[in-house]
Amino acid sequence: MPSLWKRITFSVASVLCVGSVVLLVVALSTERWVTGRILCKTGAEIVNASHPELDQFIGDIYYGLFQGGKTKKCGLGKRRSKIYIFPKLVRTLNGGLHMMVILFLLVAVGFALVSLSFCIYNARKVPYQSIKGHKGLYLWNFIAALFGALAMLCFLAAVRHHSLTERVANYRENLFVLVVLDDSLDMSFWLGVASIATHFAVCGVVAMSRIKLPKPEIKKPEEPTISSLDLLY
Repeated sequence: MPSLWKRITFSVASVLCVGSVVLLVVALSTERWVTGRILCKTGAEIVNASHPELDQFIGDIYYGLFQGGKTKKCGLGKRRSKIYIFPKLVRTLNGGLHMMVILFLLVAVGFALVSLSFCIYNARKVPYQSIKGHKGLYLWNFIAALFGALAMLCFLAAVRHHSLTERVANYRENLFVLVVLDDSLDMSFWLGVASIATHFAVCGVVAMSRIKLPKPEIKKPEEPTISSLDLLY
């Protein structure tokens, strides 16, 4: 049976692993990986809009790994539409890179669950094999953080170097050309980054479990000493 200190630290590590899984699942399922502003270039050119009038042609866009939405203003009022990445839009994007992001995140979730199971095991028992103990936990958390980081880097590459926002915005736009004024990484992306940081926190907590706390010394009651003179009396 592990000591109280080890049970506390591994329990904290288990909570952190659960938090990492939750962060990744929320990041996968939400639609706020990127938000930005889009200009209806065609509408602005038709009316020859000047700088103050351009605000009437500026809409917004947001999307995640599976779906999103946009609001375009092309002189006919606001028009909102839903964006679905699968099954057709992904064919116009760098599909392999997009699938790698999803795959890497799913692998990160898997290794985070493996780390969680090992944390629970170490909180209840003292492992006989080193791979089930601290070394194993370092390994699984490192792999989970690595795949999470690869997913974030692949998504950054798709946004910055493959014009992901522009491709998503102009999908099925036959009459109008939409120009991306600016785009930025939003909440869902940073949740993925937070999950990576969580795995490093797990490694720190696991390292703390190896600290040996001093045990409180229990003083034994002093036995009365009886001398030979006491026996004579």
